[in-house]
Amino acid sequence: MVGSSHEALHRIFQKDPALLTRALQQVLHVPFPEPREIAALNVDLTEIEPVERRVDTLLRAETDDGTYLLVVESQGKIDERKRGSWPYYLSYLYEKYRCEPVLIVITQNTATARWAARPIHLGFPGWDSLTVRPLVLGPDNVPVITDERQAERDVPLAVLSAMTHGRGPKAAPILESLATALKTIDPDSAAVFVQFVDSCLADPQAKQMWRDLMTAIQYFWRHPLAEQVREEGREQGLEEGRIAAQRDMILRALECRAVPVPDDVRDRVNACGNLDQLDTWFQRAVQATKAADLFVEE
Repeated sequence: MVGSSHEALHRIFQKDPALLTRALQQVLHVPFPEPREIAALNVDLTEIEPVERRVDTLLRAETDDGTYLLVVESQGKIDERKRGSWPYYLSYLYEKYRCEPVLIVITQNTATARWAARPIHLGFPGWDSLTVRPLVLGPDNVPVITDERQAERDVPLAVLSAMTHGRGPKAAPILESLATALKTIDPDSAAVFVQFVDSCLADPQAKQMWRDLMTAIQYFWRHPLAEQVREEGREQGLEEGRIAAQRDMILRALECRAVPVPDDVRDRVNACGNLDQLDTWFQRAVQATKAADLFVEE
């Protein structure tokens, strides 16, 4: 299971390398040539045993215009040491592979994105010996995908959207559209994407909403992210545990959408012991604009 947003942000490109070239072309508008083949390479750049250097993700893209090395760095915060490490990575990789290296930095933070995008100039002022211009994917340029059909057309890009914007005010519609789109791809790939998104959601409400949404997808109950829910179910009795969890999911879904929940609505949800009825209410809760929408047909 992915342990942090740092890992998820770059490993998504290992899961779907073609997403990286689409991001370069469509998000950053870089005329990167269409690869015939993309392969993952060893990320270890260690030269001398005591000094270990590793990039986050390293891909080799074979194109009609030549071979490129795509160096992906996940950056959580500003770190001035990287302005020395990144030029080293590129120089070392060029010397080792004799291919043109391209540095792509991905971050969830706007300030970090602006810092990372600054060119790195090494040498005498006005006569640079080496200049590095990172390409940056972040909240300011990764598209906000809230439309289900758009998410279904490019699920990996929708995943990247959720990972990048998951802590912002548009998290709820992004997660809802992605949850629907995940049903259209194979369960194994969907399960990996579920973990990536879960690891990147720093906002507790957004993370809980995502986990609540995922309980509606059958394969999720076989996935490690559901272990905590299953344990709670075992402790209380499977049926009782699922009913309690579903009640909580309904109320959390409304809260995540900033929908006020009157006491009479909360009491009615907490008093219901019918799992099918609760499932119906949950499906309405993720689209509700007011709490009364739960009971619209009743």
